[in-house]
Formats: sequence, C-alpha cells, structure tokens
Amino acid sequence: MRINLDTFEEVHSPMYVVEEAKLRRNLELIVSVATRADVEIILAFKAFALWKTFPIFKEYIRSTTASSLSEAKLAFEEFGSRAHTYSPAYTDDEIGEIALCSSHLTFNSLTQYVRFAAVAKHHNEQLSFGLRVNPEYSEVETDLYNPCAPGTRFGLSAERLPAILPAGIEGFHCHCHCESGSDVFARTLQHIESKFAKWFPALKWINFGGGHLMTRNDYDVELLINTLRSFKQRHPHLQIILEPGSAFAWQTGPLVAQVVDIVEDKGIKTAILNVSFTCHMPDCLEMPYQPTVRNAQSLALEAAINGGENNIYRLGGNSCLSGDFMGSWQFDHALNVGENVIFEDMIHYTTVKTNMFNGISHPSLAIASPLGELQILRTFGYEDYKSRMD
Repeated sequence: MRINLDTFEEVHSPMYVVEEAKLRRNLELIVSVATRADVEIILAFKAFALWKTFPIFKEYIRSTTASSLSEAKLAFEEFGSRAHTYSPAYTDDEIGEIALCSSHLTFNSLTQYVRFAAVAKHHNEQLSFGLRVNPEYSEVETDLYNPCAPGTRFGLSAERLPAILPAGIEGFHCHCHCESGSDVFARTLQHIESKFAKWFPALKWINFGGGHLMTRNDYDVELLINTLRSFKQRHPHLQIILEPGSAFAWQTGPLVAQVVDIVEDKGIKTAILNVSFTCHMPDCLEMPYQPTVRNAQSLALEAAINGGENNIYRLGGNSCLSGDFMGSWQFDHALNVGENVIFEDMIHYTTVKTNMFNGISHPSLAIASPLGELQILRTFGYEDYKSRMD
C-alpha cells in the first residue's frame, strides 16, 4: 500500500512508521563520522531493536551493543555478529550464553569480573574484557538519565581502581551522556583523561558509550570529529568505540494515532486517542517532555483552560492511568473523531520501551519506502498480551 508521508491519511489504526529515507540519511552521516574520525560506531539496541530493519543497518555498520541476554542473542542471531555487551549485573544462569553471543564483555565492578571472567572465557575464549568507569562528571540534568549522579550504581571511579589492572582487562567503557552535543563530549573527555589516562597504556580499546546525538540538526559534527581525532593522536594504540542509540533512529518516523473521542471538563477539551502516553510514549512522562505533534503548536499546559474555541486541546491516552495525558496543543481546525494525530520522532527508545498495561491495543510496526510504499513489520493482538501473563 502506498501512503502519503505527510498526512498518513491511509492509516486508520495506531502505527509506528519508520521512514527508510530518513533512516538511511542518519546511517550515512554516522558512517561518515566513523570513517573521518577513524572510530567504530555501533548500534545500541536499548534505543532501537527493530530487527527486520537490520538488513539496512548492515549496509553501513558491523556491530551492535547489548545490555542483556536477549539483546546479545538478537545481535548474534539476527544482526549476525557478536555484541559489545555491558550489564550492571550478570548472573550465573545467563553468563555462559551471554559470553557465546558477545565479542566484548564489560563488567560493572571488580567483584563481577572476579566472579564471572573465568566462566565467560570458558564459553568464549575470544572475548575481550572491559570495565565500566565513572568519570564523576555528567551534564545530564535529569537524574533519571544521569549515570554519574552521586551514589550511582554504574561503574568504578578512579579511586576504586587498582594501580595495576587485572591481567584480563583490555578496555574501559564510559557512558555519561543523554542526547548531548559534541561540546559536552569535549568537556567530559577532559575529565575522563584526567582521571583514567594513567591506565590507558594497558588497554586496547575505550568505549565512550551513547548519547552522542550526531544526527540532530544543530549538532556540531566537525567538533566531534576533531575531538576524536585529537584523542586518537594522544592515544594512537586505542581503538575508539561509540555506541549511540538515539542518533541512529533520530527523527526517522512518527507514531500515527487517531482521535476516538473529545471530552470537556472545567473548560478543558481533551482529545482522547487510541494510543497511550504511559504505554506507547513512556519517555514523555518519564523525562518529562512534550512531543511535537505535526501541524499543531505546543503550548503551556494551562493554555487548554477555556481554549476550546481556539482549537486548543489536551491529548489524552486510552489507559485508565489518571496522568495519561499531555497538553496543550493548538490545531488549525477543530479536531474530529477518526482523524489522525501524528506524534513526531517516536522511533528511538519509544519502540523498545512500550508496554501492554491495561491490555490496550498496541500500535503496529511498519516501514515506509522513499516512495511511500508501506510494509507492515508486525501487528499485535490479544495473544501477545495473554502470552506475557502465561
């Protein structure tokens, strides 16, 4: 089916739509950065794991990063290469299979390394081991997403590392960004080097984690490349790895929803949709942030009070959670039951964090070609909800 990528008027049920042209645009930029900076950039499944799109990704990149056994198996079985794996807590019943599916295995603590290194090597002697380190510096303002906040459970500070690393450690992993700019990375790198450079001669690789939002329009790509090149000049023996998630799927497609009812209370009109913020757009409530709605102006929440005559609405989800709403938005017309409401940029993180709370209908997954040919990748129904409780 061919659809209009501006209006999605042919879509009449909830759907996440990946737009192939936008995805390839991001991949081309990321490959350009990797080539010019002489680094490896890999896909983090925690932000994007639509495995039926992997054939497209494999035209551009070679590896992925995992945070669990399931993600590591997805890398091995569907992407066709072993994962760069990090978890804050490996377990006895999973470590062997994780090792088999991984090329790099990063430990969150020295105790985890001592406990699991030997058994991991027994299952995969080609593994390269690393430690997650904490530079105790991050410019992430929302604590929910700040891995360096005081009391963090992530990684080792410099003062907790031994003067001589365990013989099997070949790399450091440092993640302290969230949709950050290259200027943030440049400042953070100063802290990383000042605290950990004395161990660099003993390493083979360093992973600077995710959060490098290089595909955002205002991102200074040249600063990122120059920063990475400069680091490489100072430490030429180190392989540099970046593992962004959002950057790959940034602005690659919307969540298309439909209006199912319009209700009013105390002068506030709410357009109730057939999608849920808590189920299908959870970051909006967690971060929190108000997403962009196509052809609507985002306003302050209180703008919806007595704003109905000006086509100002709250948008409400269809779950029974009282707080499953956001707003306000002003449209250029009065909304009607059945029409589409298009939430922009709803592919990264959103598609992997959805849930089936209330058993409400889950949006389909689809990909659209540059010419608008729509391919449905997955639909969801009662059996998907039921099997999770089985």
